[in-house]
Amino acid sequence: MIEKINLAEKLATFDEPWNPKIVAELNGQYVKVAHAEGEHVWHHHDEEDELFLIVSGRMRIGFRDGEIELGPGECCVVPRGVEHKPVALGQVELLLFEPASTRSTGNVNHVYTREADDLERI
Repeated sequence: MIEKINLAEKLATFDEPWNPKIVAELNGQYVKVAHAEGEHVWHHHDEEDELFLIVSGRMRIGFRDGEIELGPGECCVVPRGVEHKPVALGQVELLLFEPASTRSTGNVNHVYTREADDLERI
């Protein structure tokens, strides 16, 4: 049975920032939702591209050579190997789309690190 996914309902089930939850899986990719608040950590992913789509709020993603700011309905793809640092400008709800093996902090160990095997499905 094919079911619809209501992102607002999924996001309402938790509130811990920087702790993504899996809402769907397709072709070896996870679709995740997350809350963000404050700064994440500088990191990169050696093997995975990462899509950030803002559901609500505003986020700045810093790169070593600049930054972009995203608002509701906007997204960007951070290519593998590109060092980046997400910063929530207030409270943010976002959708992440990335390979199932993606570690949340890539090459860095940090309090925000979530291993792919440890992610909760909601």
